[in-house]
Amino acid sequence: MSQIKLYDTTLRDGTQAEDVSLLVEDKIRIAHKLDEMGIHYIEGGWPGSNPKDVTFFKDMKKEKLQHAKIAAFGSTRRAKTTPDKDQNIKTLIQAETDVVTIFGKTWDFQVREALRISLEENLELIYDSLEYLKGYVSEVFYDAEHFFDGFKSNPDYALKTLKVAEDAKVDCIVLCDTNGGSMPFEIAEIVDQVRMSIKTPLGIHTHNDSECAVANTLTAVDRGIVHVQGTINGFGERCGNANLCSIVPALMLKMKHTCISGEQLKRISELSRFVYELANISPNKHQSYVGKSAFAHKGGVHVSAIQRHAETYEHIRPELVGNSTRVLISDLSGRSNVLAKAEEFNINLDSKDPVTMEILDTIKDLENRGYQFEGAEASFELLMKRALGTHRKFFSLIGFRVIDEKRHEDHQPISEATVMVKVGGKIEHTAAEGSGPVNALDNALRKALEKFYPRLKEVKLHDYKVRVLPAGQGTASAIRVLIESGDRESRWGTVGVSENIIEASYQALIDSIEYKLDKCECKPDKCGEGESSKK
Repeated sequence: MSQIKLYDTTLRDGTQAEDVSLLVEDKIRIAHKLDEMGIHYIEGGWPGSNPKDVTFFKDMKKEKLQHAKIAAFGSTRRAKTTPDKDQNIKTLIQAETDVVTIFGKTWDFQVREALRISLEENLELIYDSLEYLKGYVSEVFYDAEHFFDGFKSNPDYALKTLKVAEDAKVDCIVLCDTNGGSMPFEIAEIVDQVRMSIKTPLGIHTHNDSECAVANTLTAVDRGIVHVQGTINGFGERCGNANLCSIVPALMLKMKHTCISGEQLKRISELSRFVYELANISPNKHQSYVGKSAFAHKGGVHVSAIQRHAETYEHIRPELVGNSTRVLISDLSGRSNVLAKAEEFNINLDSKDPVTMEILDTIKDLENRGYQFEGAEASFELLMKRALGTHRKFFSLIGFRVIDEKRHEDHQPISEATVMVKVGGKIEHTAAEGSGPVNALDNALRKALEKFYPRLKEVKLHDYKVRVLPAGQGTASAIRVLIESGDRESRWGTVGVSENIIEASYQALIDSIEYKLDKCECKPDKCGEGESSKK
């Protein structure tokens, strides 16, 4: 199969997504990650549009990339001027990138309504801009904006816009489904027709407004496209761009094309999470290939089957994309779920052991009361160890008190928590304030326990979710609290349920602390920073 060139536009098109904003430093870090992944082209932004992109291109000149070429993005020249006098064209050349990509109008409707010039004049500005840039830049790509809509409206004119780009000797002509409304069968038919008259290498750039961006991209490749544009995690304007985290595995594992190396493909899940982190967006756990739930199994029949042959319910081996099989625990679980989870935690359980059924019955009883272990695997591991009698108790709670006080109408409430814990034969009684009652309780617990277990300083609270369970009791309904904590090595989830939100939070906080202490095999007064954690 053919070599497919990958063109990433996360740093330009991706940042046009709602809620996505990247600092220049973030963009540089992502560029290095993309380079490590073997991405061929990285579109850094539009140098003439904002100071941030100007700074990015300036700073990237000091960076060394192993594989990728940096591309600057812009538009064709304005009407009634020449390329040498057009400010947009000037800034593209001044960016001094290896590649320049410019877009032009291919839809007659857009030419008349957006540019308000004649169709012939539009052809001239496409040709002039591309020919001029070819004199200054080694590689020039032409993004044929709205091409598929333009072809459906006026195929002859849409093809003429490509022909003038070809006459200007561009290195690649990229067919764009800018509005994201085309269907895969339309993409196939139109690409076939384009290839009959255009000999320049063709690329594809699709948007996801009809949930077909990935399918449209793969269809275009199947029809002979050799250059693929997209973004990490599908970030982009409106409904997003084609998602490279789905496209690249599909091209390599399903269609047998060459894009990047197999070792680089194993890092694509890591890249996905990295970009989510820098964009400050919670990862989509249900995302294909790279999502946390992409290879998660809940039903007992499924779990039993994948333990024998993973292919029964997994379309690829998750390790190929840096992901892993996960077994979920819920009231739908069977004995196989519990055994698989025990094996994952290096806990020795036998299918005939009465403890296995005891754990299963406990899970179903707790879930009936509102507990959920799908996002709280640390709580489940502790549950198993307690049932087996292998869990060591690190401390005992004697009691706690949480006070919320509002002293003035226009002031924020003040939260204070007091706790008393017993570690070995020693009692620690302390208090702490916080930005809310749960934060105050967390601070007080840590303050009391860190004296004995200094490694608790490594633990950070990453996420805190509260859900009112549907019991029809209004403010007296049960509350489920899910907490995600982490240290330098990993993250873990814990859960608590009660009609009292402080009690539910306390349960989840205690599990989080106990999981960390168990993971580190900490002992009072011997829990130093130099101890090595268990994996």
